Amino acid sequence: MNSTHLKMSLLGLMMGFAHLASAQATTSWEIAQTANSCTARHENAFTKVGDKLYLIGGRGTRPVDEFDPKTNTWKQLAAPPVEMNHFQAIEYNNEAYVMGAFMGQYPHEKPLTSIYIFNPAKNEWREGPAIPTDRLRGATGAVNYNNKLYLVSGIQDGHYDGHVGWLDEFDPKTNTWRKLPDAPHVRDHVSVAVINDKLYVAGGRRSTARINQVLNLTEPAVDVFDFKTNTWTTLPADLNLPTQRAGNMAVPFGYKLLIMGGESPAQVEAHAEVEALNTKTMKWEKLPNLNKGRHGTGATIYKKKVYVAAGSGNRGGGPELTSMEILK
Repeated sequence: MNSTHLKMSLLGLMMGFAHLASAQATTSWEIAQTANSCTARHENAFTKVGDKLYLIGGRGTRPVDEFDPKTNTWKQLAAPPVEMNHFQAIEYNNEAYVMGAFMGQYPHEKPLTSIYIFNPAKNEWREGPAIPTDRLRGATGAVNYNNKLYLVSGIQDGHYDGHVGWLDEFDPKTNTWRKLPDAPHVRDHVSVAVINDKLYVAGGRRSTARINQVLNLTEPAVDVFDFKTNTWTTLPADLNLPTQRAGNMAVPFGYKLLIMGGESPAQVEAHAEVEALNTKTMKWEKLPNLNKGRHGTGATIYKKKVYVAAGSGNRGGGPELTSMEILK
């Protein structure tokens, strides 16, 4: 190799390292230095409503915790009228909707039979419409798409058995339900997200305490529902979720699907891995790990930043966390 080629190779290598360093410098998790702490909890949800963020539910009866990004403070609000755990809260019409949640004790938690709605402005809860009795389950994924609310997957009998791939649509304007095609893979303990008219379902497991297989049966496949065509597809096997886990968080970060945290039989500590499916290149990318592994909580987007808070630091039920991290 002559000197010119050597210089060009070295320059290319330096540019590559500079690009990598720049990407790492501009993408990192920061532990939020808040004025006070949220209520310790796990198996809860975390969602944005308006310009504030809300931790909702969890094992036992926990108050709603409101985080104000402008003042960097947490504030306790009204506790829900019933216990609610294992769910993904939905922002709709300046309120938080809870559906597809459980109440009660392991391993036979019972699905909530109605939608519950929290109004932050009034600091009030109300019971909403009933959920069809033949579609009751918990540990579901839930999203808002074009002002209709969707429940996907879940399990009917706590952690014991009855995992499903059901997809249901609820129209809050008419209080009506509609059954949509089942997902290709059944799973529970899953969070989901919508990107460009498509619902992405990644992570989760088939919890089966009936045969002592609660953590082991994780689902690697990624299922995608196209709202435009009303059809499901499963991504090729080489696009399976790189780190199999359940109880993970999922958010749409631009055109990337972020899968964060979770639990699995692979380790006692909750997962800290953050992996992003680039829906343009259809490749998985590894992002910086969380500072603290966690599962059984939610994540939300506010002003182009990802927020995660609370959850369990180990697989199972503890320790319950009070920290919050922000991806900038």
